[in-house]
Parts: sequence; C-alpha cells; structure tokens
Amino acid sequence: MDSNPQIKVVVASDVHDRDGIGVEIYLDDELTLEIFRDDTKKSREVSLYKKDVPLSVVEESITIFKREIPWAFTEDDEPSTKISA
Repeated sequence: MDSNPQIKVVVASDVHDRDGIGVEIYLDDELTLEIFRDDTKKSREVSLYKKDVPLSVVEESITIFKREIPWAFTEDDEPSTKISA
C-alpha cells in the first residue's frame, strides 16, 4: 500500500438493511473501511474492506467519524423534523 494514500471520506446513511449513519473511507478511490452508527442495534461498528490498513488511517478515520457523525443514537419514535404540507 502506498505510504501516503489519498483519503476520501463519504458520509452516508443507510435505512434499508440497517438504520444509521456512518463514514466510508476510500484510499486511492477504493473503499477501505467504514465506521457506522447503527441506531437499531445501538452500536458503533468498524468494517474493513481491505487487508493491512495502516493504523494511522484507522486512527484518522475514527477522528473523522467522531467529528462528522452525531454520537447520540436516534430513536424510531422521535418526532420528525420534516415540515408537513
């Protein structure tokens, strides 16, 4: 793996197979890892899609996740913030 891979971050939500939000981390345009806040399971999970991810990338990814994704879980019964017509 390149010693200075180019990191791209995508904030993405998922409400189909699971319910939550997370960050996808791409190194040199390849999905490498994801950190996801699952509101249904009340958990935060890391999924690795490549082998031998540098620790510095994992640490930076965690920092990005904590900065970009609200820490609190959302509840299904919370009132919607959408304005109805």
